[in-house]
This record gives sequence, structure tokens and C-alpha cells, in this order.
Amino acid sequence: MSGQAFDDIVSVLGEYFDGLHHSDTSRLQRVFHPQAHYCCATDGHLVMLDMAQYFPMVDQRPSPASQGHQRTDRILGIELAGPVTAFAKVECSIPAKQFTDFLTLVKLEGRWQIVAKVFHYL
Repeated sequence: MSGQAFDDIVSVLGEYFDGLHHSDTSRLQRVFHPQAHYCCATDGHLVMLDMAQYFPMVDQRPSPASQGHQRTDRILGIELAGPVTAFAKVECSIPAKQFTDFLTLVKLEGRWQIVAKVFHYL
């Protein structure tokens, strides 16, 4: 992976973590493609949302930052499949849940964007 691509993806992931920690959909809108998907099957059934469904959920929840929770986010790995396709495995928490997220990113119009978030939580 080129150093610049890695740095750019790390920057997007930082904005993603900030958006989650502060429940800030304006930040999340900068990192998610408008047609991105949010998917989870932790409870045994598939939850699949688009951004129009996901962002209001974020807007309605108290942010971990406002509750004084410590950040636990970390990047576990980034893989590049080509010059415009990448995968990131990350961890974060929104108490009382801890998440492992698989994020698929594409580079469109000169910037990396998340097109799919598939996750599991404990």
C-alpha cells in the first residue's frame, strides 16, 4: 500500500471515530458515501440500514464524549485491494457495547469513503 493511501485512510478512520465518539453526523457524512450500507447480525437477524436510516439513530443517542466515556477506538488492520478499494478492521465502543467493525472503503472523486459498515458487538 502506498504511504499516501494509508495516511489518507487513517485520516478517514480518525474522522469516523470522532463522529462516533461525539455522535456527530456531520463528521460521519464526510466519511460515509451517501449510498453506504450499515449491517449487523449479532442478534441473529439481519439489520441493514442506509445512511438516511442510520444518521438519525446517531443524532438521537447521547454521545460517549458527553457522558465522559474514554475512547477505545483502534485500527486493527488496513488492506488495499487496488488503488481505489480498501478494507479496514477497527474496534471502538459506545458504552455499554464494544464493536468490531469491518469497513469497506472506495476512493471516488479523489477521496476515500466508507461504502459498507458490517459489524459485531459484545
